Formats: sequence, C-alpha cells, structure tokens
Amino acid sequence: MTTTRNDAVTAGGKVAKPLKMGMIGIGVGGAEMLLLMEVAPEVDLMSGADINPVTRQRFKERYPNTRVYDSAEALCKDPDVEGVWISSPNRFHAEHTILALEHGKNVVVEKPMALNLQQAEQMIRAAEKNGVKLMAGHTRAYTHPIRAMRKIIQSGRLGRLCGINVIAYTDWMLRPRSADELDPAQGGGIPYRQGPHQIDTIRVLGGGKLRSVRANVGQWMPERPIPGYYAGYMEFEDGTPVTLVHNGYGYFLGAELVPWGVSAQRYNLDQRLQVRKEMETGTRNEEADKQDLRIGGEAEDREFRRYTPAGKPWVPEDLGLLIVSCERGDIRHSAHGLYVYDDDGIHDIDLTPDRIMGGSGQRRAELEEFYEAVRGGATLHHDGNWGMGTLEATLALMASAKAHKEVQLTHQVALSPDYDANFTFPYLEGK
Repeated sequence: MTTTRNDAVTAGGKVAKPLKMGMIGIGVGGAEMLLLMEVAPEVDLMSGADINPVTRQRFKERYPNTRVYDSAEALCKDPDVEGVWISSPNRFHAEHTILALEHGKNVVVEKPMALNLQQAEQMIRAAEKNGVKLMAGHTRAYTHPIRAMRKIIQSGRLGRLCGINVIAYTDWMLRPRSADELDPAQGGGIPYRQGPHQIDTIRVLGGGKLRSVRANVGQWMPERPIPGYYAGYMEFEDGTPVTLVHNGYGYFLGAELVPWGVSAQRYNLDQRLQVRKEMETGTRNEEADKQDLRIGGEAEDREFRRYTPAGKPWVPEDLGLLIVSCERGDIRHSAHGLYVYDDDGIHDIDLTPDRIMGGSGQRRAELEEFYEAVRGGATLHHDGNWGMGTLEATLALMASAKAHKEVQLTHQVALSPDYDANFTFPYLEGK
C-alpha cells in the first residue's frame, strides 16, 4: 500500500516545515492525539491550554519545552502558534474555534463540530473572513479500511454502491463522564458523541450528499441521563439506503461479532459488572476515573499510549462493524484490513499501515490533510462545510426521534473527486 504526499510540502521525503500546533482542552479527547503529535513530522507541538491545573502540570512535565496556558484566549494570543487543535468540551467547540480563527489560527475541531447549525455557520464565516483553514476532524473515516472501501466503490469494480449497514455495540456509557457530558443540552450522549463517527464514514463512502434521515433514540439507564442508543435509516440523494445503530450500554459488545473477538472494549466483562455496581450504589469516583484518562494517568498510558503489536487483529469498536453492498459484491472489515466478496471469491486485503498504531490508530491522516492544506494549498476535504453536513445529519437523528418523522437535509455537500487520489493497495492495483 502506498500514499504519495504532496511534493510541494515535502523535501527529500521529509516535511519541509512542521506546523506549530497548540491544543485547547488537554482532556481525554486531547490525550488521544498527543502520542501522534509527538511523532508526526507534520507537527511541532508547542503549546497547550486547559483550565485543570493538574492537567496543565502534567502536560508541562511531559513536554517541558512547550508553553502552557490556563485559558484558550491566552493560547490564541501566542503569535508563534499556527494551528490549533480544539478538544475542549463540546459546548465550547464553536466558541474556541471562532476565537482561534479570529486570531488568525488554522483550526482542527473535534467532533461534534458544534451543538447546532447556527454555530457551524458562524465558524465557517469566521474562517472565510480571516483567510484561514477550518477542519472538522476526529472521525473513523480516516482509517485505512474505510479509505480502501471508498476506493473500491469509486473504482466501479463491484458495480454501483447499493447499500451501507453499520452496527456498533460498545461500553461507551460506562466510561467516566464529567457533569457536562451528562447534559444533552451541552452535547452529551451517544448521538452527539458517536453519531459523527458513523455518519462521517457513511458520507465518505457514499460521496457526501445524504437526502433524509429517519431515526429513533433510546435512553434507559437511570445513572446516565443521556441517550445511549440510536437506530437510523438514511438515504443518499440517489436513493442508496443506509442503516446505522449504536448501543453504548455495554452488555453485549460488537467485538463478539467477529470470530477473533472477545467481550472487551474499554472494559472487560468483570470490569463492566463492577462499574455498573458502583454506578448503581453511587460509590464510583467518576472524577478520579476521568482524571486517570487524562495526560499522565495510568489509564491514559494504557488506552492511548500503547503501541499495538503489528499482528494484533482489528475488532469492532466505536465505529462498529460496517458492511458495504455493491451490485457485484460486498465489503467488510477483516482482522487486518478488508474482506472483499466478488465474483472471483473472497479476497483478504492486508491494510496494516507502516506507521504507529494504538490509541491514535491511523489518525495521522487527519494531520496530513490539515498540514498539506495549510502548507501546500491542497484541498481541505473535511472543511467546515463538510463538517456541517455531518453535524446536520447527526442533529437529524435526534430531531427525527423527537418528531417521529423523516427529516430532510439541506446542508449536504459532495466529497471532492480528488479525495485520496494517491491512496492505493493491491486489490485495486491488480484489477
């Protein structure tokens, strides 16, 4: 498998000038990216901002040469920062993004892009007004299997795309949550937090332009006053159907759907039983568990900073098990890439990347796209308008459930035809 970088932003195969990056919100979302930023040549991690003094201290201890700030405003005033990664709580995504854009910074904002479309539109206008880049990042659409699925669809080797189905069963609702994460008005719950992973992936595979959404949302754990389930049916403008499900209550896990999987994700079975008992009795120290996932905690090291052995197989996790159906075949994840079922049989395509794995997985592609857009003027595919399309469909999940009717979409955009133009792998090369 090969990916060819933009020559305009490389020199002798090396990055000519790394982006000087700052991170606003060095919490759990930020912790997922720190290992990648340490080693990605596209990035020079130079600053971080957080309101939590313990988090700031640990950030400075790990990165003694960085600048540490106690507010987003202070970081954005740093004249040396060129790009800002926004991983603050969801309710601050729009505010912090606009703040950074107004200070002339290029921005990557994690999912969900914002809490509503009005905020998303303000973010897009701020980027345009200040002549800087706005990228909607942090989705599973960047992983190699999803990118390969799209390339196979676009190649026409299996005929036209006929349907997409994705189903996730996770332990998301059992993971430690802060007070704001338990408030739907502040972006709490499975639809806001996990819907973008599935929807962004679906849009990448299908070309971008969804037409409508019909869905329902479930909420049935007293200890968690947020939605923990959704089931949706979507259609693209050409009529291609999509089904998507996410159950985050952690009884059955999607990893059990593959022969090589086990009943474990963030927690194994015994740990899930213990967490539920502590939640039911009010004895769980959730703030301590949350801090343990942030920078410097034992859970951060275990979950986000480990290197996955090259032979460790993929299992369904937050995105879930995804199956693509075309006229002349089907595609799904395999242990190390994809299974392609076509008229010649079953093909097991190895997509193991020659780059770091683990908590950050294959998310370096996000930094590559951002870097090449800022430094080399390449197309920013996951820009603000694309992000708003994913947000619109995410909000439609909840709106449809509330109104018990289909919701029509009006802010969808097509994926650029040159997306992933240089991403190749043996199945396509041998066609």
